[in-house]
Amino acid sequence: QFLGSTEVEQPKGTEVVRDAVRKLKFARHIKKSEGQKTPKVELQISIYGVKILDPKTKEVQHNCQLHRISFCADDKTDKRIFTFICKDSESNKHLCYVFDSEKCAEEITLTIGQAFDLAYRKFLESGGKDVETRKQIAGLQKRIQELETENAELKNKVQDLENQLRITQVHASPAGSVTPKSPSTDIFDMVPFSPISPQSTTPTRNGTQPPPVPSRSTEIKRDLFGAEPFDPFSCGAGDFPPDIQSKLDEMQEGFKMGLTLEGTVFCLDPLDSRC
Repeated sequence: QFLGSTEVEQPKGTEVVRDAVRKLKFARHIKKSEGQKTPKVELQISIYGVKILDPKTKEVQHNCQLHRISFCADDKTDKRIFTFICKDSESNKHLCYVFDSEKCAEEITLTIGQAFDLAYRKFLESGGKDVETRKQIAGLQKRIQELETENAELKNKVQDLENQLRITQVHASPAGSVTPKSPSTDIFDMVPFSPISPQSTTPTRNGTQPPPVPSRSTEIKRDLFGAEPFDPFSCGAGDFPPDIQSKLDEMQEGFKMGLTLEGTVFCLDPLDSRC
């Protein structure tokens, strides 16, 4: 059972540990009176440290590196209690971890002592390189965590900016509004002619207004021979002689066969006087 951890002023000492045990035992009695149970944990002891895990999920609750453990002892007055003092890597405070084991409190204390002996032998064999490597790995892991946190914050900022941009675009162009399209023009900047389209007052690209279209008079004027002037707007297909289309088709076929206009005499029937 894991009674918990509490901050101590000194990195070692029997009296320091005894005060921490009394404090955590008192806290456990209060929790029991409130109906809370003391949590059970699993310990993994190696030459790299002591890991405190959840016995069911195997999740690491505390990872106490061996080179940070400064003191380890079991309580001679209470054979169920054993403790160790470890320096926290982030706050640099000394924390005393207190456990309650019914049968193996003394064995766990001896096991931690054996881990120190093995770690010291390995340190002598490697010339201190192993400790430096572990320190570098720990520093890199901490830096990775910092970068991951910074990356998550930047992603949130980018998402907020994208949301603000979408809201701004929605306010700038409300739904249902249609932007009028300017009529397409040819290479001479002229609007295509449409005899059925109404007169438009759209200015040209240079900003000037197009000349007004002269209005047609309903009164028909005739020339000095009495013929009506040619009007392309009023002259339809029905005003031509019925055989004009066939003659035009014959001319077109002749051009396709390679004939020219030189030396050719065309004799067409008299056309209507209006065209």
